[in-house]
Amino acid sequence: MIRRSEPNLESDHKKMNKKEKYLKLAGLEPLILSQNSNFINVGERTNVAGSRKFLRLIKEEKFDEALAVARHQVEGGAQIIDINMDDGLIDGKKAMVRFMNLIAAEPDIARVPIMIDSSKWEIIEAGLQVAQGKCVVNSISLKEGEEAFIHHAQLIKMYGSAVIVMAFDEVGQADNYQRRIEIAKRSYEILVNKIGFPSEDIIFDLNVFPVATGMEEHKKNAIDFIEATRWVRTNLPNASVSGGVSNVSFSFRGNNGVREAMHSVFLYYAIKAGMNIGIVNPAMLEVYDEIPKDLLTHVEDVILDRREDATERLLTFAETVKGSKAVQKVDLSWREKPVQNRITHALVRGIDEFILEDVEEARKNASQPIEVIEGNLMLGMNVVGDLFGEGKMFLPQVVKSARVMKKAVAYLLPFIEANKGGVIQTNGKILLATVKGDVHDIGKNIVGVVLGCNNYDILDLGVMVAPEKIIETAKAQKVDIIGLSGLITPSLDEMVYLAKEMERQNFKVPLLIGGATTSKAHTAVKIDPQYKNAVVHVHDASRAVTVVGDLLNKRFNQKYIGDIKEDYVKVRNGFLNRSKRKEYLTLTEARKNKFKIDWNLTKIHKPNFIGTQVIDDFDLSKLLDYIDWSPFFRTWELHGKYPAILTDEVVGEEATNLFKDAKILLQKILDEKLLKAKAVFGIFPANAVEDNIEVYTNEHRDKPQVEFRTLRQQLKKKEGIPNIALADFIAPKETGIEDYVGSFCVSTGFGTAELAAEFEKDHDDYNSILIKSLADRLAEAFAEYLHKEVRTKYWGYATSETLSNQELIKEEYKGIRPAPGYPACPDHTEKLTIWKLLKVKETIGVELTDSLAMWPAASVSGYYFANEKAKYFGLGKITLEQVKAFAIRKKMDVETAKKWLSPNLAE
Repeated sequence: MIRRSEPNLESDHKKMNKKEKYLKLAGLEPLILSQNSNFINVGERTNVAGSRKFLRLIKEEKFDEALAVARHQVEGGAQIIDINMDDGLIDGKKAMVRFMNLIAAEPDIARVPIMIDSSKWEIIEAGLQVAQGKCVVNSISLKEGEEAFIHHAQLIKMYGSAVIVMAFDEVGQADNYQRRIEIAKRSYEILVNKIGFPSEDIIFDLNVFPVATGMEEHKKNAIDFIEATRWVRTNLPNASVSGGVSNVSFSFRGNNGVREAMHSVFLYYAIKAGMNIGIVNPAMLEVYDEIPKDLLTHVEDVILDRREDATERLLTFAETVKGSKAVQKVDLSWREKPVQNRITHALVRGIDEFILEDVEEARKNASQPIEVIEGNLMLGMNVVGDLFGEGKMFLPQVVKSARVMKKAVAYLLPFIEANKGGVIQTNGKILLATVKGDVHDIGKNIVGVVLGCNNYDILDLGVMVAPEKIIETAKAQKVDIIGLSGLITPSLDEMVYLAKEMERQNFKVPLLIGGATTSKAHTAVKIDPQYKNAVVHVHDASRAVTVVGDLLNKRFNQKYIGDIKEDYVKVRNGFLNRSKRKEYLTLTEARKNKFKIDWNLTKIHKPNFIGTQVIDDFDLSKLLDYIDWSPFFRTWELHGKYPAILTDEVVGEEATNLFKDAKILLQKILDEKLLKAKAVFGIFPANAVEDNIEVYTNEHRDKPQVEFRTLRQQLKKKEGIPNIALADFIAPKETGIEDYVGSFCVSTGFGTAELAAEFEKDHDDYNSILIKSLADRLAEAFAEYLHKEVRTKYWGYATSETLSNQELIKEEYKGIRPAPGYPACPDHTEKLTIWKLLKVKETIGVELTDSLAMWPAASVSGYYFANEKAKYFGLGKITLEQVKAFAIRKKMDVETAKKWLSPNLAE
């Protein structure tokens, strides 16, 4: 008999009041539990106490296979995954941190929230410190008294997590209806009233105990849980109820048919009573309506305690129930195909979960292990190459394919060496290097990965590579092609020098040119004439494979090279002819046609702060709203504006996948403080003297501390169009008007190189490139954020500014922040002046290379101009006259000045 009224199959919850709040959790994607939400299933197979397989994998440190367990749960319908590392033979804290970090790099797993499950607080806290999104702590209780309970709850609140509260107090575990509601009520009042814990973040585990054990005191275990659930959901506003469903059928271990039915019946009634979360193995559930009627009757009698003899009747009936109707929901049908199909599938899909297993099978079938690389793996990579070439795969997918390939090759290499099976045959050996003085390598690395996927042997010498090392390595390794990369303008001269040196030393190998500042025109005009063999500008990674293939095709390469040479002659002649047709003003004439501002009518705002300020360790999370994502996608050769690119018909799906991966890694960066952000900026009294800006140490303006040397446009303009220099935006000294200028340097790159190296050590180029591209985005976001702070607070000339991120990206604000090395100020040597003024190296540790590239690479520097008339412009070509004047002002010889300004020098 039932002590209270039998459930009437309809929940008798009180009507939701207007103040009801909902539990909100998040992995990569949000999970909101509203009154209309379905039951939330928590996957239990990543719990060492609940899965012998998972325990074995963790003990043996087979974390890749352990990740597969988590992945299968999510694919099988788990909306939260429970992670527990409590075992006497495991370092639980270390295992928890390592496993959660690995999950963070797997978007198909990390999209769901995590339940951090442990009986040890140190393990829970370690998990909280690396968790992304909003997770759930499982669990705390009053077992050790109110003081410990409050302490743990306050920390959980600080970490921003939800919490499961066990029905357990100083007396013991709640094992009947009354004890369950008493402990729940007491716990709730302490959490909500004493420490202000959000009521919607409280989840009660009211203890699911076995039924049908043969013991009288266990007969009401299920119905007591159900009724206590109903009470909690009615009387404790916004709280949720959870439980481990499999416990209810513990006495029927070995009979999955009965267990599945018991789980389904228990859930059917518990959910109606208000249970909204549970740890359930989806494979151990039967559809309620499909349970045979006779079995359903026997099970309901036990769960609801409807008959005195319910247990005996079910035990007898259970002998007639065999088998299980559990359905495997994970589609692994591709695993049933021949090994070559499996390897190809893994490479195309970027799945590394089974690759070692498949490669080992292929190795056993091969006469020599090297055949697996040259046969099985290259067949798969050929498919990848074809799909990429046809536009059916995109760059991020190819980089993931490379990760699988590298993992497979790394596994096979020891067998090849032991077998002395010969040298791996490749399509050619390619040396890649970022030239001396330059630190940027994202594009180079992408090209290397793409070529590697097409069976080219890549020798990547890294960044800031001296020409002597490039030449020496190329000779020693007998490379087939040399590829040079550079981002800053001085790198162009380094490439010219290398081309000359290759010619002097009688090289025959083709020379590839790539990087943001390079172009077909510059390659044709400056580099190609220095080297009689092939010189080819490669615009992006997707072109690299075709170019390299054509250059190394012995049957057709001479015609291909000849066609390129002929094309570059036309480009060169056209460029030189256009330059000759252009008219330039003398420097004096250009200054007379300067950008004019009526300084008598111009209001100049005196800054709220004069001097220099250092930010030593900035909170990166403040930059999230300032990130311009469109350049991020362009880095990966996915073209389109964010957020529209995510729904683009062609690249939308891959852009979305890349974006998810980026957000996961970004969250990991924030949670684990993997990158450090620093900044230094200053605002100073200033006045213009001709094309110079004098910067003073104080308002007396008696002696400039430094001078910013700006360059002026010299191309003859239409009537009324000025020839601008940055100095035009600062009040001339002769006006007697007191003006101001600012400068800055920000960096989010501290730690990037080390993280990238760790990924590369694990053959993970994908995340190596991803971390660098994210660091770059954060640096630009930091520059945007700091400029806003300067405008609205430190300088304070735009205190009422309220612009969205899109408006900031469009630069719809007053003032500009041009940077040395960019169109308005192509002179990189101005960085030296900024470094001297702000003491950048001494204060935040950002250094300049020989070619004045910033290190760490994810750094941005520049000026602040506040005048409302200030605008961005491109300097364009200037004459040798201005270069000579520049040399005098900079106190350097003309040849050195030409080196720095060569891209802007009119021929």
